[in-house]
Amino acid sequence: MPEGHLIHRHAAQQHADLAGRTVRASGPQGRFDARPWDGRALTGVEAVGKHLLYHFENAPTVHVHLGMQGIFLRYDDPGTPPRAGTRLRLATHEVAYDLIAPSRCEALSPARLDALRHSLGPDPLRADASPDEAVTRLTAFRGPVGAAVLDQQVWSGIGNAWRAELLFLAGLHPNARALPPGTARRLWETAVTYLALGRDAGQVVSDPNAPSERWVYRRDHCRRCGTPVQTWQLAGRTAYSCPTDQPNHP
Repeated sequence: MPEGHLIHRHAAQQHADLAGRTVRASGPQGRFDARPWDGRALTGVEAVGKHLLYHFENAPTVHVHLGMQGIFLRYDDPGTPPRAGTRLRLATHEVAYDLIAPSRCEALSPARLDALRHSLGPDPLRADASPDEAVTRLTAFRGPVGAAVLDQQVWSGIGNAWRAELLFLAGLHPNARALPPGTARRLWETAVTYLALGRDAGQVVSDPNAPSERWVYRRDHCRRCGTPVQTWQLAGRTAYSCPTDQPNHP
């Protein structure tokens, strides 16, 4: 599933291409009725965690969640026929985007949009995210930090790859509990810094000097010290940690 850095990257590119323009909206697959948005001005595209929101003049917000299978295809020639399975196409005279196989593509009323926003924790890539709220939500979580950071109601936008790498960078074992506020704030600041690197690069970046490498995620041995990486199931996903660099203190 695309994590928050890629969703923000999609939002930035699509906002640059589509915002302030009248768009032709269609649902080639037949599973999404795009007529309410066809011929409307798109006012903005924003990311909130792993969610994309498309705002239009005089039409409801469109909510997209890519899930595990969803992808976007971009065409410099908007006359290019849509690919099979395209749920939604948004096009101007200069560019077209096809949305294929999302888990969600739906209209949101103002009330449902507000409910979605309130259901999500602070997003490290949003300028309006409150560090104090991020610390409060993390320290209040009754469970291991490795479960907390995957809970989108605690922090939004972080998935399994970022969980592994951020906790390594912070020297925290995924099973650690009851984090002091200072530790929680340092982890948040690490997330803010590194997710921005990932957004700009289009991939998880946990070492700016080796942007395509990982410290522990999907590795047999820690890239820093060579210790065998430990793995287990935590919050429904495989957790990764280095017992040397991330000691598990009971």
